[in-house]
This record gives sequence, C-alpha cells and structure tokens, in this order.
Amino acid sequence: MALERSEKFEKMRERLTELKELSSREGIDMSEQIERLEDQLDAEQADAVAELSRYDRVKLARHQERPFTLDYIERLCDDWVELHGDRHYRDDPSIVGGWASFGGRSVMVIGHQKGRDMKENLARNFGSPHPEGYRKAERLMKLAEKFGRPVLTFVDTQGAYPGIGAEERGQAEAIARNLLVMAGLRTPIIACVIGEGGSGGALGIAVADRVLMLENAIYSVISPEGCAAILWRSRDQAEQAAEALKLTAQDLLELEVIDEIVPEPPGGAHTRPAETARAVGEALERHLAELEALEPDELVRLRREKYFQMGAWEEA
Repeated sequence: MALERSEKFEKMRERLTELKELSSREGIDMSEQIERLEDQLDAEQADAVAELSRYDRVKLARHQERPFTLDYIERLCDDWVELHGDRHYRDDPSIVGGWASFGGRSVMVIGHQKGRDMKENLARNFGSPHPEGYRKAERLMKLAEKFGRPVLTFVDTQGAYPGIGAEERGQAEAIARNLLVMAGLRTPIIACVIGEGGSGGALGIAVADRVLMLENAIYSVISPEGCAAILWRSRDQAEQAAEALKLTAQDLLELEVIDEIVPEPPGGAHTRPAETARAVGEALERHLAELEALEPDELVRLRREKYFQMGAWEEA
C-alpha cells in the first residue's frame, strides 16, 4: 500500500473517531455523517487491498497495532488462566499459554506474544521465543492431551531467537521436539497465523489438524529481508524476495499448506480488531466442531497424512 494512501486512511479513521466522540460528548446526532465516512473508507480500502503486493502484506502483517495473541484471548475466551514456566529453566514471556473457556468448552490456548512499545517488546523479546518458550508450549500441550482438551495456537513471530544462549540451551532440539509431540498429540489442534509466521519459530506451535491464516498474515521459511540478504547480498531486494517466496495466505492456500483464509476488514485486522476476532472465532468454532467428532487414533492418522502429502517429488 502506498504511503500516501495509508496516511489518507489514517486521517479518515482519525476523523471518524473525532465525529463519534463529538456526537457522544455533545449529544448531537451525527450518524449520517459517520455512516457516509465509514462507507467511503471501506470502499477505498477495498480498492487498495486489491492492489496489494506481497510485500505490502508483509508490512500489514507487521503493523504495530495489529491484534496479538492476548488480544484474541481477551475477545474470544472466558476464564483465562495463564500458566508459566517450562519446569526446566524459566518462563519465556514471548510465548503465552494457559487454560480458557472457548465456545462453552475448556481449551488450552498457546501463542506468540509481541509488545506494543519498546519496554514491552524488550520484556517479550519482540515475540521471538527462547527454547524455554517452546518447552513451555510442549508442557501445556501434553497437559491438554492428559485432560482430553483441544489446543488452539496463535502464530505471530519473526522467528525463534537466534542468540548464543538460546543455541546453548537447545533451540533446535526444543522446536524439533514440539514438531514430534504435535504430530502425535491425541487431541484436536488448530493453529491460526495472525501476523508473521517466521520459519521454525512459527512451526514450533503450528503442526496442527487445521491451519488457518488471516488474510494479510504471512508464513514463510525466511523473512523477505533475510532471503534478500542471502541471495542478493542486499536487504533492499526484500520486495523481490517476497514475490519469490510466495508467503501470503492466498499463495499458501493454493499450495495446500493452509486450510482456510480468515478474512480481514478492509485496511487490515488493526482497523477493526473486534470484527477480526469474530471472524477468527467463527472459523475456530467451525473447525473445532468437526475435529471433536473424531476419535484420537483417527485424528492422529489424518494429521500425519496431511503433512506426508505436502510438497512435490519424483521417485527415481
């Protein structure tokens, strides 16, 4: 999305907020003006969405105001009880998880969590988990299996933290173990990519019976900037790399890597977070109802078949 157009939409949203506040404060009926401006904003944003490049969607997936895991939990779940720690080293705030009530059933919810400002981002390591984050997720998934409860995961990370300490504590092993555990977990798992789905850091909580993806989310083995730095020795080629990576929800549905695209409001999930959350909740409810009808053995068999069938190859 061009910068000028984005700024124009922001000004229109600010004007809408001003009109609503004025109407509420002064008791003036401005519903007609508000409705007219909302219709204009929707129409122009819908036109802009049709013109988005893959790298435009990368920028939307990274938008600082985009809803994070805890935002979805707040809007979709009741009785949220966060659980902490991996029982080996420490708690990792970049992955949150715990029990919640969703649609009248008890579920285990796990997801990456970024911060809104620099202080919170530092506390949550910018949503890039350490090994203990994945080990916490593994512990909670096994707990859900023990009590026969579904697992819902929200994926939103640039990738697992690549620092020396993380590698010393077994980052690759922690992610690999999660892949193994999720492949055989005897309870329904649904993953939803809500923002960035970066490499193994995303996959570590995304091996699921159903993988959903928001319309402007991305899911890729590497970031466009990282890919450009390797192939062209310059991060300036990130836009070209994004086109080659085919990392959008539309690309991945066509490649049968994901199962459903969850629509976003025109302009992105951050423009109407409540509407986005409702769409995510409806998709989760629909898929969960189908999965809960399956026996555990059938659930695991179908999940493994799903991943065995991915990709293309030739036998020599």
